[in-house]
Amino acid sequence: MSSQVKTRRSGVRIMRRLITLVKPLLPVMCAAIFFGVIGYLCAIFLTILAGYAIIYTFLGIGAGGVSSGILASLHPTRIFAILLALAVSRGILHYAEQYCNHFIAFKLLAMIRNQVFAALRKLCPAKLEGKQKGNLISIITTDIELLEVFYAHTISPIAIASLTSLVMVLFIGSCSVWAGLTAFLGYLTVGAIIPFCNGRKGAEEGMRFRTAFGEMNSFVLDSLRGLDETIQYEKGQERTEDMSARSKQLGNYQEALSRLEGGQRSVTNLAVLACSFAVLFIMIALFRNGAVSSQELVLAVISMMGSFGPVIALSNLSNNLNQTLASGERVLSLLEEKPVVEEIADYDEHEADKKNAFTGADVKRVSFAYGEEQILTDYSLSVSPGSIIGIHGASGSGKSTLLKLLMRFWDVSKGSILVSGKNVTETPTKRLRDTESYVTQATHLFHDSIANNIAIGNPNAARNDIIEAAKQASIHDFIMTLPNGYDTEVGELGDTLSGGEKQRIGIARAFLHDAPFLLLDEPTSNLDALNEGIILKSLRKSCQKKTVVLVSHRASTMNLADVVYEMDHGRIS
Repeated sequence: MSSQVKTRRSGVRIMRRLITLVKPLLPVMCAAIFFGVIGYLCAIFLTILAGYAIIYTFLGIGAGGVSSGILASLHPTRIFAILLALAVSRGILHYAEQYCNHFIAFKLLAMIRNQVFAALRKLCPAKLEGKQKGNLISIITTDIELLEVFYAHTISPIAIASLTSLVMVLFIGSCSVWAGLTAFLGYLTVGAIIPFCNGRKGAEEGMRFRTAFGEMNSFVLDSLRGLDETIQYEKGQERTEDMSARSKQLGNYQEALSRLEGGQRSVTNLAVLACSFAVLFIMIALFRNGAVSSQELVLAVISMMGSFGPVIALSNLSNNLNQTLASGERVLSLLEEKPVVEEIADYDEHEADKKNAFTGADVKRVSFAYGEEQILTDYSLSVSPGSIIGIHGASGSGKSTLLKLLMRFWDVSKGSILVSGKNVTETPTKRLRDTESYVTQATHLFHDSIANNIAIGNPNAARNDIIEAAKQASIHDFIMTLPNGYDTEVGELGDTLSGGEKQRIGIARAFLHDAPFLLLDEPTSNLDALNEGIILKSLRKSCQKKTVVLVSHRASTMNLADVVYEMDHGRIS
């Protein structure tokens, strides 16, 4: 459990990068800021007006008595009407501000999710090789969801607090320059200095928490999928202890963030009280010296005490902002990650008819490694069109890696791979996918009908084509025994089907794709001897006009091949 992840950039840089995404919705953001500023001013002047009315109308203090008060000429009913109008306006404007902010937030979250899936589309399948899928799920779900706090409750509140504070500094400054300066320092301290200091202390804690949360998701997902094995081999206690340790670690990170939050609230409240009393003492001193009137004293003090709402809201944001910025860092890092293999987009749709013009494949002195682990070394292989090439070898010898290189899931370290005489690094990706069909060891089934799962091989295929592909894969008879036939739901991860049944659906997909170059990775590994024979017979019949590379550790499967190569630790014989 690492969880010791540091941010690659400062919180300001993360915020600046996230703010650039708001550009298409800038008019709505401006409206939210306008409504927010006017709404806060309504709330502030509601307090000011109420206090002023009470003091001057009912107590009648002032240099010239009641008659010198601004509200002296107003009837109490009118004063109440003004206060009511300000209160109602505050509610309406606050609703309008929140509506605009959340409109922006949810629009942007949808856009960011699209960008993340587009990024994963470019990064995969290499991105998922050995990666924690639970951590990726955490980024796609909770991390992106936390950005709602930033877009709905951070950007416009910063602008609202800045503009509202500027208005109040000028208003208080009209009573006394010293009071206005004190107000400016108070707003700056509560709204900027305290959150900034707290943010710097909490940035690493926030990233630790988000990373540990993602790792916890991966662990839970892994534990649920392996629950049968855990029970079978009596590893429940071990997994429970591991989960408890991870939960405790996560709790420690949360506790550290909570301590920072509590500390900030205390410091913020202390700063508000200190600044309010500072203005009170300054105005009293100036009043005694005759520099300000009683009216200015009252206005300045009430204004100062009632105007911290926007900056306090801004200060409180930094309590959650640590996690939000950590989530932003994780999302931005994923969006900015460079794919291991850059796809080639140029593809002439009119050339689609030429996909059957497959002229063979050549693997020329290829070397490849996953990080420090060398898989293939100076490997060469020639595949003639119309042949069935068998590659036999033990697990871990590099058989599956060879097929992934032919599909260009990875790029070779040395050497070259040619399909139809052209280097795969120069072949448009869609053209390469049209030329090849790939059946993996583990067939993934979506929570959908059997027909739709087979149709992944060709989304435009008619039902008759799907049925024909299923017949070629020797799965049609089984499908017809199901209650709803091809419309039967396979359940999550296809758990309602056996491994062999899922494997044959994967083969049906490949037949439906109808590519001239077929790559089969252990196509019979989950089948018994009888079903293996049926599949091999079907493959022999269906692949008469195709070129096949068949990978297996089973000697019996190699009976299908015209030529068999033996692979041993990345070398072939």
